[in-house]
Amino acid sequence: MLLTAAVVRGVADGTVDLAFRRWGHARIRPGSSFIAQTHVIEVTSLERVDPERISEQEARRAGFDDADALRATLCVNVHNPTYRIGLQCIGEDPRIALRADDNLSDDDVAEIRTRLDRMDARSKRGQWTREVLDLIGRRPGVVSTDLAAELGRDREGLKQDITKLKTMGLTDSLVVGYELSPRGVEFLRRDT
Repeated sequence: MLLTAAVVRGVADGTVDLAFRRWGHARIRPGSSFIAQTHVIEVTSLERVDPERISEQEARRAGFDDADALRATLCVNVHNPTYRIGLQCIGEDPRIALRADDNLSDDDVAEIRTRLDRMDARSKRGQWTREVLDLIGRRPGVVSTDLAAELGRDREGLKQDITKLKTMGLTDSLVVGYELSPRGVEFLRRDT
């Protein structure tokens, strides 16, 4: 579920605990969680509602000045039902601490190596993980379109693969492009 930076800050500090979306069917469920910006957000409730009955208080709880401003954002897909979604912050994105952790034991290096080798073995492209890590290490801050062209790959597929590496704490997204995290730098240094 996509949230604006302002809403994520509000959920993190407790001033926002609702969101409203128009969906053909519910895309989330209570108890599920997702990462938004730098925080893990839990869905606490999900209820179908009449957008005309959204109160001023609910609008403020969703980060809007008033209900009319909130309803204006629901003008797309008006044939779809509107859902009120309860939200709460349950912590920081664990990948942040993982990316910063470059104090890798031999077992940590072996575990990362095994995971990357499995990803390579399952891929139709063959070995790609070290190639992508090496490229990001050599070309930090380069837009994904240019990285994909250098590798002869499609941009979306490359971005999905970089996300897999980010989940392992090896890369980080920049405003433009990517960089190796301290964990990724240390892993590559020791990956022989």
